[in-house]
Amino acid sequence: MKWTSAVSEHRFLKYAVAECAAEIKEALGEQSADLIIAFVSAHHAARYDELPGLVRELVGDSVLIGCSGGGIIGAGKEVEHSPGFTMTAAVLPDVALNLFHIEDPILPDGDAPPEDWEAIIGVPAADEPHLLVLADPFSLRGENLLAGLDYAFPQAVKIGGLASGGNQPQGNALFAGDAVHRSGAVGVAIQGNIEIDTVVAQGCRPIGERMQITSCQSNMLLELDGKPPLEVLREMVQGLSERDRKLAQHSLFLGVVMDAFNEEPKLGDYLIRNIVGMDARAGALSIGEMLKEGQRVQFHLRDAETSTHDLNAMLDQYVGNSQPHSESGALLFQCLGRGSYLYGRADHDTDMFREKVSAMPLTGFFCNGEIGQVAGSTYLHGYTSSFGIFRPKA
Repeated sequence: MKWTSAVSEHRFLKYAVAECAAEIKEALGEQSADLIIAFVSAHHAARYDELPGLVRELVGDSVLIGCSGGGIIGAGKEVEHSPGFTMTAAVLPDVALNLFHIEDPILPDGDAPPEDWEAIIGVPAADEPHLLVLADPFSLRGENLLAGLDYAFPQAVKIGGLASGGNQPQGNALFAGDAVHRSGAVGVAIQGNIEIDTVVAQGCRPIGERMQITSCQSNMLLELDGKPPLEVLREMVQGLSERDRKLAQHSLFLGVVMDAFNEEPKLGDYLIRNIVGMDARAGALSIGEMLKEGQRVQFHLRDAETSTHDLNAMLDQYVGNSQPHSESGALLFQCLGRGSYLYGRADHDTDMFREKVSAMPLTGFFCNGEIGQVAGSTYLHGYTSSFGIFRPKA
């Protein structure tokens, strides 16, 4: 297995692809890429339809998947607010690749058997594939897609993100082989001698005490340990530092412990969700997630310092449990709200990955939503950096 990544900031797409192709071919030598993953900034939107042909002409007959991005990441470099194109190429011996495209109307419903999902993906769950998924945020119910894939492929790692760069339906591009799609989702099922390790950094830290949901309805949080959530929140905020009280005014979230059997949840064990509204009369909070009575939750805060600490801790945790493989390559799906917008400088997350994990080829884009796993289930996140680290099984 071999991975290599290249990035170009040329303002003409043809020359950007040519620059990346030349670097990739030099790095691979006599080897041919089996998989090409490409991301392109919205500055090249007028040329989206030309991209598959350019890649085929300059790189060769490889399986191509990719999408548009509000910013792109290539060769460990984050390109924001300017033209950008990146490609990663992978030589994958003993690995099978199967492209798929899904439109929202053909998503199986909640009562459909796993076989319906297998038919869409084109691979049976028994083959133990992993799934790279790129979706359009305007035309596909992303959470329904991920719930269905978890149901039909429970052992598969799912990684990816929502295309960005387009501000309206049909504004994004999804690349799969020679096709350019403007809606739905594209993906590749990857099976054989390959594993995908994941690191999902949600950029938050807990405040206050962990509590139990004693009453809820749908996504409405009605009681925490028998008290109205707004009452709990007011009492908690009074005990915070001045800095945290200011943060709580605009950067407050709820973390839900997703593993009911985890008695001591730590960083990475919470699913972070937005607080989207409140009912002052009832003292209730509206949460961006369906809730269940008995779940344990804790309020969280997010800012640049917290996000730095969280990513640092998650990467340390990964390195402590895994040994980076010399043949590995990585993908990064990073929220549009991170990068220089959050940290005040570019390359924050990519620099930390290279420092903590390795200088392996790292490619990705800035997403409208990030796909990553928490406690074994797959979710659509916001404000997150979701890494997929590809390595041989052996």
